[in-house]
Amino acid sequence: MKILVVGSGGREHALAWKLAQSPKATRISCAPGNGGTRLVAENIPISDHDVAKLADFALQSGIDLTVVGPEVPLSLGLVDAFESKGLRVFGPTRKAAELESSKIFAKQFMARHKIPTGRFKTADSADKARAVLQSGELGWPVVLKADGLAAGKGVIIAGTPAEAEAAVRAILVERQFGSAGDHLLIEEFLRGRETSFIVISDGTQVLPLVTTMDHKAAYDGGKGPNTGGMGTISPSPHVDRALFAQVMSTIVLPTVTRMKEEGRTYKGALYCGLMLTAEGPKVLEYNCRFGDPETQPQMLRLESDLVDILNAAIDGNVLADEVRWNAKAAGCVILASGGYPGPYEKGRLIRGLETAAAKPGIAVFHAGTQFENGAYRTSGGRVLGVCAAGRTLKDAMDRIYAAASEIEFDGAHYRSDIGAAAEPV
Repeated sequence: MKILVVGSGGREHALAWKLAQSPKATRISCAPGNGGTRLVAENIPISDHDVAKLADFALQSGIDLTVVGPEVPLSLGLVDAFESKGLRVFGPTRKAAELESSKIFAKQFMARHKIPTGRFKTADSADKARAVLQSGELGWPVVLKADGLAAGKGVIIAGTPAEAEAAVRAILVERQFGSAGDHLLIEEFLRGRETSFIVISDGTQVLPLVTTMDHKAAYDGGKGPNTGGMGTISPSPHVDRALFAQVMSTIVLPTVTRMKEEGRTYKGALYCGLMLTAEGPKVLEYNCRFGDPETQPQMLRLESDLVDILNAAIDGNVLADEVRWNAKAAGCVILASGGYPGPYEKGRLIRGLETAAAKPGIAVFHAGTQFENGAYRTSGGRVLGVCAAGRTLKDAMDRIYAAASEIEFDGAHYRSDIGAAAEPV
Protein backbone atom coordinates (compact mmCIF):
# COMPACT_ATOMS: atom_id res chain seq x y z
CA MET A 1 0.00 0.00 0.00
CA LYS A 2 1.43 3.39 -1.02
CA ILE A 3 0.74 6.10 1.55
CA LEU A 4 1.21 9.87 1.33
CA VAL A 5 1.50 12.03 4.46
CA VAL A 6 0.93 15.73 3.79
CA GLY A 7 2.82 18.16 6.02
CA SER A 8 6.25 18.94 7.41
CA GLY A 9 5.98 19.00 11.21
CA GLY A 10 6.54 16.76 14.19
CA ARG A 11 3.01 15.42 13.95
CA GLU A 12 3.67 14.30 10.37
CA HIS A 13 6.95 12.63 11.35
CA ALA A 14 5.15 10.74 14.12
CA LEU A 15 2.32 9.69 11.77
CA ALA A 16 4.75 8.54 9.07
CA TRP A 17 6.77 6.66 11.71
CA LYS A 18 3.67 4.82 12.89
CA LEU A 19 2.28 4.17 9.40
CA ALA A 20 5.63 2.72 8.35
CA GLN A 21 5.21 0.04 11.03
CA SER A 22 2.13 -1.35 9.28
CA PRO A 23 2.71 -4.56 7.32
CA LYS A 24 0.29 -3.14 4.75
CA ALA A 25 2.55 -0.15 3.99
CA THR A 26 4.87 -0.74 1.06
CA ARG A 27 5.99 2.86 0.59
CA ILE A 28 5.56 6.05 2.62
CA SER A 29 5.95 9.50 1.05
CA CYS A 30 5.90 12.86 2.85
CA ALA A 31 5.14 16.14 1.12
CA PRO A 32 7.14 18.15 1.77
CA GLY A 33 8.41 16.37 4.91
CA ASN A 34 11.39 17.49 6.98
CA GLY A 35 14.89 16.40 7.93
CA GLY A 36 13.56 13.59 10.09
CA THR A 37 10.82 12.17 7.87
CA ARG A 38 13.53 11.13 5.41
CA LEU A 39 14.40 8.40 7.92
CA VAL A 40 11.00 6.66 7.50
CA ALA A 41 9.70 8.00 4.19
CA GLU A 42 10.59 9.53 0.85
CA ASN A 43 10.35 13.31 1.01
CA ILE A 44 8.51 14.84 -1.95
CA PRO A 45 9.35 18.50 -2.68
CA ILE A 46 5.76 19.72 -3.03
CA SER A 47 4.36 22.37 -0.69
CA ASP A 48 1.51 21.21 1.51
CA HIS A 49 -0.36 24.30 0.25
CA ASP A 50 -0.20 23.20 -3.41
CA VAL A 51 -3.36 21.13 -3.62
CA ALA A 52 -3.28 20.67 -7.39
CA LYS A 53 0.31 19.37 -7.47
CA LEU A 54 -0.34 17.07 -4.51
CA ALA A 55 -3.38 15.58 -6.24
CA ASP A 56 -1.41 15.09 -9.47
CA PHE A 57 1.40 13.40 -7.56
CA ALA A 58 -1.04 11.07 -5.79
CA LEU A 59 -2.65 10.09 -9.08
CA GLN A 60 0.59 9.59 -10.96
CA SER A 61 2.23 7.67 -8.12
CA GLY A 62 -0.71 5.37 -7.45
CA ILE A 63 -1.12 6.56 -3.84
CA ASP A 64 -3.62 4.33 -2.03
CA LEU A 65 -4.10 6.48 1.08
CA THR A 66 -3.35 10.13 1.84
CA VAL A 67 -3.22 11.43 5.40
CA VAL A 68 -3.44 15.20 5.86
CA GLY A 69 -1.51 16.58 8.84
CA PRO A 70 -1.78 20.39 9.02
CA GLU A 71 -4.76 22.72 8.91
CA VAL A 72 -3.96 24.91 5.90
CA PRO A 73 -4.33 22.20 3.23
CA LEU A 74 -7.67 21.24 4.78
CA SER A 75 -8.87 24.85 4.66
CA LEU A 76 -7.78 25.00 1.00
CA GLY A 77 -9.99 22.03 0.15
CA LEU A 78 -7.37 19.31 -0.31
CA VAL A 79 -9.78 16.57 0.74
CA ASP A 80 -12.44 17.83 -1.68
CA ALA A 81 -9.91 17.91 -4.54
CA PHE A 82 -8.62 14.40 -3.81
CA GLU A 83 -12.09 12.92 -3.45
CA SER A 84 -13.17 14.50 -6.75
CA LYS A 85 -10.40 12.47 -8.41
CA GLY A 86 -11.38 9.25 -6.69
CA LEU A 87 -8.44 9.29 -4.28
CA ARG A 88 -8.73 7.91 -0.75
CA VAL A 89 -7.89 10.61 1.76
CA PHE A 90 -8.19 10.96 5.53
CA GLY A 91 -9.32 14.37 6.73
CA PRO A 92 -12.36 16.67 6.77
CA THR A 93 -13.67 18.54 3.75
CA ARG A 94 -13.25 22.31 3.44
CA LYS A 95 -16.74 22.94 4.83
CA ALA A 96 -16.18 20.63 7.79
CA ALA A 97 -12.73 22.11 8.46
CA GLU A 98 -14.31 25.52 8.98
CA LEU A 99 -14.60 24.44 12.62
CA GLU A 100 -10.92 25.38 12.77
CA SER A 101 -10.40 27.80 9.90
CA SER A 102 -12.98 30.20 11.38
CA LYS A 103 -13.05 30.55 15.15
CA ILE A 104 -16.18 32.67 14.81
CA PHE A 105 -17.99 29.96 12.86
CA ALA A 106 -17.00 27.45 15.55
CA LYS A 107 -18.29 29.63 18.40
CA GLN A 108 -21.55 30.35 16.60
CA PHE A 109 -21.93 26.63 15.85
CA MET A 110 -21.49 25.83 19.55
CA ALA A 111 -23.95 28.54 20.52
CA ARG A 112 -26.56 27.19 18.06
CA HIS A 113 -26.30 23.69 19.46
CA LYS A 114 -25.71 24.47 23.13
CA ILE A 115 -22.26 22.89 23.19
CA PRO A 116 -20.59 24.26 26.34
CA THR A 117 -18.11 27.07 25.69
CA GLY A 118 -17.32 30.54 26.97
CA ARG A 119 -19.37 33.68 26.28
CA PHE A 120 -18.18 35.67 23.28
CA LYS A 121 -18.63 38.66 20.99
CA THR A 122 -17.30 39.37 17.50
CA ALA A 123 -15.93 42.49 15.82
CA ASP A 124 -14.80 43.42 12.32
CA SER A 125 -13.31 46.80 13.19
CA ALA A 126 -11.19 48.26 15.96
CA ASP A 127 -14.01 50.59 17.01
CA LYS A 128 -16.49 47.73 17.41
CA ALA A 129 -13.94 45.74 19.39
CA ARG A 130 -13.28 48.69 21.68
CA ALA A 131 -17.02 49.08 22.30
CA VAL A 132 -17.27 45.45 23.42
CA LEU A 133 -14.26 45.81 25.70
CA GLN A 134 -15.45 49.08 27.21
CA SER A 135 -18.80 47.50 28.09
CA GLY A 136 -16.99 45.07 30.39
CA GLU A 137 -19.66 42.43 29.81
CA LEU A 138 -17.09 39.65 29.29
CA GLY A 139 -15.10 40.59 32.39
CA TRP A 140 -11.32 40.65 32.82
CA PRO A 141 -9.03 39.18 31.75
CA VAL A 142 -10.40 38.74 28.25
CA VAL A 143 -9.25 36.58 25.34
CA LEU A 144 -8.83 38.05 21.87
CA LYS A 145 -8.45 35.73 18.87
CA ALA A 146 -7.83 36.31 15.20
CA ASP A 147 -10.71 34.59 13.41
CA GLY A 148 -8.65 32.66 10.86
CA LEU A 149 -5.65 30.36 10.91
CA ALA A 150 -2.61 31.79 12.69
CA ALA A 151 -0.43 28.71 13.36
CA GLY A 152 -1.57 28.56 16.99
CA LYS A 153 -0.31 32.07 17.73
CA GLY A 154 -3.32 34.32 17.03
CA VAL A 155 -4.55 34.24 20.64
CA ILE A 156 -3.87 37.04 23.11
CA ILE A 157 -4.95 37.09 26.76
CA ALA A 158 -5.41 40.68 27.92
CA GLY A 159 -5.52 41.39 31.64
CA THR A 160 -6.08 45.15 31.38
CA PRO A 161 -7.77 47.60 28.98
CA ALA A 162 -4.31 48.72 27.83
CA GLU A 163 -3.30 45.16 26.93
CA ALA A 164 -6.62 44.65 25.16
CA GLU A 165 -6.11 47.82 23.13
CA ALA A 166 -2.66 46.59 22.11
CA ALA A 167 -4.17 43.27 21.01
CA VAL A 168 -6.91 44.99 19.02
CA ARG A 169 -4.30 47.07 17.23
CA ALA A 170 -2.06 44.05 16.58
CA ILE A 171 -4.87 41.97 15.08
CA LEU A 172 -7.25 44.42 13.40
CA VAL A 173 -5.06 47.44 12.66
CA GLU A 174 -1.47 46.30 12.20
CA ARG A 175 -2.67 42.97 10.78
CA GLN A 176 0.10 40.97 12.40
CA PHE A 177 -1.77 37.77 11.53
CA GLY A 178 -2.66 38.83 7.99
CA SER A 179 -6.11 37.92 6.68
CA ALA A 180 -6.67 35.77 9.79
CA GLY A 181 -7.32 39.12 11.47
CA ASP A 182 -10.15 40.26 9.19
CA HIS A 183 -12.46 39.54 12.10
CA LEU A 184 -11.86 39.39 15.83
CA LEU A 185 -13.32 37.00 18.38
CA ILE A 186 -13.55 38.34 21.93
CA GLU A 187 -14.15 35.70 24.62
CA GLU A 188 -14.53 35.51 28.34
CA PHE A 189 -11.47 34.06 30.06
CA LEU A 190 -12.18 30.54 31.29
CA ARG A 191 -10.48 29.38 34.46
CA GLY A 192 -9.56 25.77 35.14
CA ARG A 193 -7.27 23.08 33.78
CA GLU A 194 -6.62 22.85 30.06
CA THR A 195 -6.68 19.46 28.35
CA SER A 196 -6.77 18.05 24.83
CA PHE A 197 -9.44 15.56 23.79
CA ILE A 198 -8.88 14.03 20.35
CA VAL A 199 -11.07 11.60 18.44
CA ILE A 200 -11.38 10.07 14.97
CA SER A 201 -14.78 10.45 13.34
CA ASP A 202 -16.19 8.54 10.38
CA GLY A 203 -18.98 11.08 9.98
CA THR A 204 -21.35 9.39 12.41
CA GLN A 205 -19.38 7.28 14.87
CA VAL A 206 -16.47 8.39 16.99
CA LEU A 207 -13.30 6.65 18.14
CA PRO A 208 -11.69 8.46 21.10
CA LEU A 209 -7.90 8.43 21.30
CA VAL A 210 -6.01 8.22 24.59
CA THR A 211 -6.14 11.51 26.46
CA THR A 212 -3.35 14.09 26.51
CA MET A 213 -2.49 17.34 28.24
CA ASP A 214 -0.72 20.06 26.25
CA HIS A 215 1.48 22.84 27.62
CA LYS A 216 0.86 25.93 25.50
CA ALA A 217 2.85 28.66 27.21
CA ALA A 218 6.43 29.26 26.04
CA TYR A 219 8.12 29.18 29.44
CA ASP A 220 8.18 27.25 32.70
CA GLY A 221 5.28 27.72 35.05
CA GLY A 222 2.85 28.45 32.22
CA LYS A 223 4.40 31.86 31.65
CA GLY A 224 5.01 33.73 28.43
CA PRO A 225 3.10 33.87 25.15
CA ASN A 226 1.01 31.04 23.76
CA THR A 227 2.71 28.72 21.29
CA GLY A 228 1.67 25.82 19.11
CA GLY A 229 2.57 23.62 22.10
CA MET A 230 5.80 23.17 24.08
CA GLY A 231 5.15 19.67 25.34
CA THR A 232 2.52 17.04 26.07
CA ILE A 233 1.85 14.13 28.38
CA SER A 234 -0.49 11.17 27.98
CA PRO A 235 -2.74 10.21 29.63
CA SER A 236 -4.13 13.44 30.99
CA PRO A 237 -4.12 13.19 34.79
CA HIS A 238 -7.23 15.34 34.91
CA VAL A 239 -9.66 13.19 32.90
CA ASP A 240 -11.21 10.31 34.82
CA ARG A 241 -13.86 7.95 33.46
CA ALA A 242 -16.79 10.13 34.49
CA LEU A 243 -15.29 13.23 32.89
CA PHE A 244 -14.37 11.23 29.78
CA ALA A 245 -18.00 10.14 29.40
CA GLN A 246 -19.22 13.70 30.01
CA VAL A 247 -16.96 15.12 27.29
CA MET A 248 -18.13 12.48 24.83
CA SER A 249 -21.83 13.02 25.56
CA THR A 250 -21.94 16.82 25.86
CA ILE A 251 -19.23 17.91 23.41
CA VAL A 252 -17.81 15.32 21.00
CA LEU A 253 -20.90 13.40 19.90
CA PRO A 254 -23.11 16.53 19.61
CA THR A 255 -20.41 18.18 17.49
CA VAL A 256 -20.21 15.30 15.01
CA THR A 257 -23.99 14.81 14.93
CA ARG A 258 -24.84 18.50 14.44
CA MET A 259 -22.14 18.96 11.79
CA LYS A 260 -23.73 16.13 9.80
CA GLU A 261 -27.17 17.69 10.23
CA GLU A 262 -25.80 20.99 8.89
CA GLY A 263 -24.49 19.29 5.76
CA ARG A 264 -20.87 19.35 6.90
CA THR A 265 -20.28 15.64 7.56
CA TYR A 266 -17.09 15.40 9.58
CA LYS A 267 -14.63 12.65 8.69
CA GLY A 268 -11.16 12.87 10.14
CA ALA A 269 -9.38 13.67 13.38
CA LEU A 270 -11.22 16.14 15.61
CA TYR A 271 -9.29 17.91 18.36
CA CYS A 272 -11.31 19.50 21.13
CA GLY A 273 -9.22 21.89 23.19
CA LEU A 274 -11.01 21.99 26.54
CA MET A 275 -10.94 23.97 29.76
CA LEU A 276 -12.05 21.92 32.75
CA THR A 277 -13.94 24.62 34.65
CA ALA A 278 -15.87 24.53 37.92
CA GLU A 279 -19.05 24.33 35.80
CA GLY A 280 -17.74 21.40 33.75
CA PRO A 281 -15.73 20.99 30.55
CA LYS A 282 -16.01 23.80 28.01
CA VAL A 283 -14.59 24.07 24.50
CA LEU A 284 -11.76 26.55 23.99
CA GLU A 285 -11.28 25.68 20.33
CA TYR A 286 -11.60 22.96 17.73
CA ASN A 287 -8.76 21.76 15.55
CA CYS A 288 -9.66 19.66 12.54
CA ARG A 289 -6.60 17.42 12.66
CA PHE A 290 -4.38 15.39 14.93
CA GLY A 291 -2.70 17.47 17.60
CA ASP A 292 0.88 18.64 17.56
CA PRO A 293 2.59 17.72 19.88
CA GLU A 294 -0.22 15.46 21.17
CA THR A 295 0.16 12.98 18.31
CA GLN A 296 3.74 12.14 19.24
CA PRO A 297 3.02 10.49 22.63
CA GLN A 298 -0.24 9.04 21.31
CA MET A 299 1.64 7.18 18.57
CA LEU A 300 4.02 5.80 21.20
CA ARG A 301 1.02 4.32 23.02
CA LEU A 302 -0.89 3.00 19.98
CA GLU A 303 -0.51 -0.75 19.45
CA SER A 304 -3.10 -1.24 16.69
CA ASP A 305 -2.36 -0.73 13.00
CA LEU A 306 -2.90 2.97 12.18
CA VAL A 307 -3.55 2.12 8.52
CA ASP A 308 -6.55 -0.03 9.52
CA ILE A 309 -7.95 2.72 11.75
CA LEU A 310 -7.75 5.42 9.09
CA ASN A 311 -9.19 3.21 6.37
CA ALA A 312 -12.08 2.24 8.64
CA ALA A 313 -12.85 5.92 9.24
CA ILE A 314 -12.84 6.67 5.51
CA ASP A 315 -15.20 3.72 4.95
CA GLY A 316 -17.63 4.94 7.63
CA ASN A 317 -16.95 2.16 10.13
CA VAL A 318 -14.33 3.47 12.53
CA LEU A 319 -15.57 1.24 15.36
CA ALA A 320 -15.25 -1.96 13.31
CA ASP A 321 -12.31 -3.27 15.33
CA GLU A 322 -11.15 -2.73 18.89
CA VAL A 323 -8.20 -0.35 19.05
CA ARG A 324 -5.39 -1.37 21.39
CA TRP A 325 -3.32 1.04 23.47
CA ASN A 326 -0.54 0.25 25.91
CA ALA A 327 -0.92 1.25 29.56
CA LYS A 328 2.27 3.31 29.64
CA ALA A 329 2.63 7.01 30.36
CA ALA A 330 4.19 9.00 27.53
CA GLY A 331 5.51 12.49 27.08
CA CYS A 332 6.98 14.89 24.56
CA VAL A 333 9.22 17.92 25.14
CA ILE A 334 9.63 20.46 22.34
CA LEU A 335 13.03 21.97 21.63
CA ALA A 336 12.42 25.39 20.09
CA SER A 337 14.44 28.03 18.33
CA GLY A 338 15.55 31.07 20.30
CA GLY A 339 12.84 33.73 20.10
CA TYR A 340 9.96 31.36 19.32
CA PRO A 341 7.01 32.04 19.15
CA GLY A 342 8.34 35.41 17.98
CA PRO A 343 11.02 35.94 15.32
CA TYR A 344 13.83 33.41 15.24
CA GLU A 345 16.82 32.54 13.10
CA LYS A 346 17.07 29.45 10.91
CA GLY A 347 19.98 27.35 9.74
CA ARG A 348 21.47 26.59 13.16
CA LEU A 349 23.55 23.40 13.22
CA ILE A 350 21.99 20.70 15.42
CA ARG A 351 24.39 18.55 17.43
CA GLY A 352 23.84 15.47 19.57
CA LEU A 353 20.83 14.02 17.74
CA GLU A 354 22.30 10.56 17.27
CA THR A 355 23.34 10.36 20.93
CA ALA A 356 19.87 11.40 22.11
CA ALA A 357 17.99 9.09 19.76
CA ALA A 358 20.16 6.11 20.78
CA LYS A 359 19.05 6.29 24.42
CA PRO A 360 16.69 3.44 25.43
CA GLY A 361 13.03 4.13 24.75
CA ILE A 362 13.61 7.52 23.13
CA ALA A 363 11.95 8.69 19.91
CA VAL A 364 13.00 12.04 18.47
CA PHE A 365 10.45 13.46 16.04
CA HIS A 366 11.64 16.28 13.81
CA ALA A 367 9.52 19.37 13.21
CA GLY A 368 11.52 22.36 12.01
CA THR A 369 14.63 20.66 10.60
CA GLN A 370 16.32 20.21 7.25
CA PHE A 371 19.09 17.81 6.26
CA GLU A 372 21.83 19.16 4.02
CA ASN A 373 25.44 18.24 3.41
CA GLY A 374 25.26 15.41 5.91
CA ALA A 375 24.02 17.56 8.82
CA TYR A 376 20.73 18.62 10.39
CA ARG A 377 19.93 22.33 10.71
CA THR A 378 17.02 24.25 12.18
CA SER A 379 14.31 25.46 9.80
CA GLY A 380 11.40 26.34 12.08
CA GLY A 381 10.25 27.59 15.46
CA ARG A 382 9.51 24.21 16.98
CA VAL A 383 12.54 22.17 15.97
CA LEU A 384 12.38 18.76 17.64
CA GLY A 385 10.11 16.71 19.88
CA VAL A 386 11.94 14.41 22.28
CA CYS A 387 9.54 11.66 23.33
CA ALA A 388 9.39 8.50 25.42
CA ALA A 389 6.94 6.14 27.09
CA GLY A 390 7.52 4.59 30.49
CA ARG A 391 5.91 2.64 33.29
CA THR A 392 5.23 5.93 35.06
CA LEU A 393 5.15 9.55 33.93
CA LYS A 394 8.26 10.27 35.99
CA ASP A 395 10.11 7.46 34.25
CA ALA A 396 9.12 8.79 30.82
CA MET A 397 9.99 12.41 31.62
CA ASP A 398 13.33 11.51 33.22
CA ARG A 399 14.29 9.70 30.03
CA ILE A 400 13.13 12.59 27.88
CA TYR A 401 15.05 15.26 29.76
CA ALA A 402 18.21 13.12 29.84
CA ALA A 403 17.99 12.79 26.04
CA ALA A 404 17.07 16.44 25.48
CA SER A 405 20.19 17.52 27.37
CA GLU A 406 22.32 15.83 24.70
CA ILE A 407 20.92 18.00 21.88
CA GLU A 408 22.41 21.41 21.16
CA PHE A 409 21.90 24.23 18.69
CA ASP A 410 22.43 27.95 19.09
CA GLY A 411 19.47 29.54 20.90
CA ALA A 412 17.78 26.25 21.78
CA HIS A 413 15.25 26.44 24.58
CA TYR A 414 12.70 24.11 26.09
CA ARG A 415 10.47 23.98 29.12
CA SER A 416 11.88 22.03 32.06
CA ASP A 417 8.51 21.42 33.72
CA ILE A 418 6.45 19.43 31.22
CA GLY A 419 4.21 17.17 33.29
CA ALA A 420 5.49 18.55 36.59
CA ALA A 421 2.15 20.09 37.53
CA ALA A 422 0.23 16.97 36.57
CA GLU A 423 -1.62 16.29 39.79
CA PRO A 424 -4.05 13.35 39.45
CA VAL A 425 -7.79 13.99 39.43
